[in-house]
Amino acid sequence: MEINLLKINGFGKIKNKEIKLNKNINIIYGKNEDGKTTTLKFLNAMLYGASKNKNGKDISDLEKYKPWDGTEYSGKITYKLDNGEEFEVFREFDKKNPKIFNSKLEDISKTFKIDKTKGNLFFEEQTGVDEELFNSSTLVGQKEIILDNADRRNITQKISNLFTTGAENISYKKIIDKLNKKYTEEIGTERTTDRPINKINNQINELNNRIKNIEINEENKKNIISKKNNINNEIKNIENKKLLLNEIKKIKEKIKNIQEEIKIKNNLIEENNNKINLLKNNIEENKKNNKLINKIINKKIIILFSIILILEIINFIIKIIDPKIKIIISIILFLIFLIIFILNIINNNKKNKIEKNNLDNEINILEKLINDLNEDINNLNNVINKEEENEKNNIINKYNNYFNNYEIAQNFNTNLENLEEDLKKIEEKNNDLKFEKYQIDIEEKNINNNIEAKINLEENLENLLEQEKEIIKNGESIKLAKEIIEKSYNKMKNNITPKFKNNLLKNETGIIGKKYKNIIFNEEEGIKVELENGNFVNANLLSIGTIDQMYLALRLAILQEISKEPLPIVLDETFAYYDDDRLKNILNYLNDNFEKNQIIIFTCSKREKEILDNLKIDYNYVEL
Repeated sequence: MEINLLKINGFGKIKNKEIKLNKNINIIYGKNEDGKTTTLKFLNAMLYGASKNKNGKDISDLEKYKPWDGTEYSGKITYKLDNGEEFEVFREFDKKNPKIFNSKLEDISKTFKIDKTKGNLFFEEQTGVDEELFNSSTLVGQKEIILDNADRRNITQKISNLFTTGAENISYKKIIDKLNKKYTEEIGTERTTDRPINKINNQINELNNRIKNIEINEENKKNIISKKNNINNEIKNIENKKLLLNEIKKIKEKIKNIQEEIKIKNNLIEENNNKINLLKNNIEENKKNNKLINKIINKKIIILFSIILILEIINFIIKIIDPKIKIIISIILFLIFLIIFILNIINNNKKNKIEKNNLDNEINILEKLINDLNEDINNLNNVINKEEENEKNNIINKYNNYFNNYEIAQNFNTNLENLEEDLKKIEEKNNDLKFEKYQIDIEEKNINNNIEAKINLEENLENLLEQEKEIIKNGESIKLAKEIIEKSYNKMKNNITPKFKNNLLKNETGIIGKKYKNIIFNEEEGIKVELENGNFVNANLLSIGTIDQMYLALRLAILQEISKEPLPIVLDETFAYYDDDRLKNILNYLNDNFEKNQIIIFTCSKREKEILDNLKIDYNYVEL
């Protein structure tokens, strides 16, 4: 692959800038803060788009490199693949997808796969290299001055990662550890208790137990229904018995009321007879009283007569009075006596007669009342006999489907007090049965609710089983990922790593010199190099410069394997800490061994230019 042109309309602080590149070595020179890093970011953004993700930074690249002065936020890149096909890509960075043209300037954007997140994947399809791999292989940045062992270990770890996985930030051991941790946390094992598979299994077991209990209750429902039917029949029988006894009770109460009425009437008869006797006694008593009164009257008349006689004597004794007058007075006194006597007799007789008549009338009335009461009593007795017989027959006809005649007759022969006691007992038993029925209804309702809930439980169980399958599937995916990574790792160790190692040794020899005979990777101890004397030394013990050169050699070795296209080698201040001999050596090696790869060197130093001039190596020089 060969990049021909970078046209920056507006990106960060750079605007209206064109950078032309040739096929071989290109030096892009600029002092610090002149835009070298921005140009590199522009190259990456043209091929893969400006990222909207912050990735732990305060601001995303999309926002960071957007021009503040309103300059058009866009650019263009032209390049040619190894097969000779030429492409021109124009991108407006605020838009997800660029416009891609072929050598005939035909828009072929839609011929490439478009990802919802990443946008058009044209460059990944053309080279087989995604953005992460491109940045971890093609772009080789400046290494900081290593001050301590921790930084040294960091670099050697990257070398180990590149050696084993092909990516400097990906450690095989860490991947396996992460997958194991992921499996434990997101899936779970038999030893865990609170992981998804454990929780889902507990829920499934709980639902299975609940469904099993419901199924047991479904069997119990038959017994409950049978028991309920028996209680209903018993309640019905009791209700009928209750109705029977209440009707008999009403008849008994009616007869009792009639008997009470007869009793009252008999009491009235007795009371009236007593009154009659009393009245008759009064009549006799009156007769006696009349005789006594007559005696009293006679005594009074005698006294009156005596008084008059005395007055007559006095009248005749007194001589003053005229004899004629005396005679007249005597006559008057006699008449008075006679009148009083006659009136007393008349009044007394009249009074006696009236009293006797009144008493006789009262006796007649009472006797008539007694006759009426006796007649009523006879009628009531007839009513009792007739009513009892009729009601008994009616009840027998009404309840003969529920009770036999003997049982009905027995209840009829029971007195009212015993009937009331029987009714009380029946009512208590009826209430007990109704309460038992109520409890059975609740139990049946709960069973019915559980049966209805069983459908939901089965749906929930099905969902849980699906979730379990999904968890198991995810677990299998993790296991499969581990298996693939392990196979890939073993394959890399057995197939790719030897090729890597050969390229690495070749690059090491070209870059560092024939200083190390072999390089091996030990999973426990990391990268080891074989010295000329045959001793293997851990890479951590090498000098900072040697580790730095080894890192570059390994990156170049990977670059030779990752793509179906010979990708550009982009070096960003990579040689800042190389001495002149090392820089000369590496530039010579790159020119001789990577003629198919376009080399782009970003630098703030003119050493690269001077050495290439001294070596008489052709290059393209660009100043920012």
